[in-house]
Amino acid sequence: MAPTPRKRPRRTSAPLAAARRPVAPAKKAAAAPRPADSSTRATRVLSWLLQKLPQQQRERALDYLVLTRMDRPIGALLLLWPTWWALWLAEGDFPPLGLLIIFTLGVFAMRSAGCAINDFADRKLDPQVARTAGRPIASGRITPREALIVFAALLVFSFVLVLFTNHFTIALSFGGAALAALYPFTKRYTHLPQVVLGAAFGWSIPMAFGAVSGHVPPLGWLLFLANIVWSVVYDTEYAMVDRDEDIKAGAKSTAILFGDADLPILGILMATFALAMLFVGQRASLGWSYWLSLVAALGLFGWQLWSIRTRDRTACLQAFRNNNWLGMVLWIGIVLALAFR
Repeated sequence: MAPTPRKRPRRTSAPLAAARRPVAPAKKAAAAPRPADSSTRATRVLSWLLQKLPQQQRERALDYLVLTRMDRPIGALLLLWPTWWALWLAEGDFPPLGLLIIFTLGVFAMRSAGCAINDFADRKLDPQVARTAGRPIASGRITPREALIVFAALLVFSFVLVLFTNHFTIALSFGGAALAALYPFTKRYTHLPQVVLGAAFGWSIPMAFGAVSGHVPPLGWLLFLANIVWSVVYDTEYAMVDRDEDIKAGAKSTAILFGDADLPILGILMATFALAMLFVGQRASLGWSYWLSLVAALGLFGWQLWSIRTRDRTACLQAFRNNNWLGMVLWIGIVLALAFR
């Protein structure tokens, strides 16, 4: 029996064989992590503004903007409203346009500087907290050294702005810079970092009075103290979001200090702030529109307390953000009261 001839397999050239193999779909590049509390709307705006840049440069620029919290403008607004309260009250009318521009730009620059030094100070703490693990330093997208350079550059820019005011305001500015640098480190040594934050956020108030009149009257210091109380209120609400993780990480805050008594203490602080602002209205001889705005502010405080009664994280974050409207309402009341006086 003749052997059956073996059928040789037909050879295929390597390029053709490779072409016939199914090609695995290319994996999309993983998006850089972002902080959990970034504003979706602000992030979209930043991405749109940077869309013309090459991808690598766009990602890099966005990291720096996130470092300085441009993706979360709420903090700058909470600093802006008291600054505007002070400018209008110091002038007794619409403040000079030059000072309004200087202080508005200074608010955003100093807030951004404070965020850069805050992330530098928290570079070992942030990775342990879910809300902050996506921040640029915590996730390794920006080095601590780069954050210090950003902080220094923003301080220099802010100081240049202050040079267009007067000697008294320039002298006060050094206190503001010291408070901005000190605040991030206080949460390791005291349960009252929110008080230091309030002083840092409110230092623009005596500076505004100084820029307008060359001194700080009792009304300016009263407003400054009121702002510290308000800052403790909203930053405690903010700290309640991370309270459990902060305890594990060893950080300190008023939210941890107050413990189960946080809601009644917040209520007392809200009432104290309202009383201080009532004295502000009396000293400044403000009219009915201001008193209406103060009533509206009390209503917003009531909503905040009601919404965080279960201490839900999302509700605490929403209550914190609600303070933006409270600050704006009081500013509108001041503006109208001065305009129709």
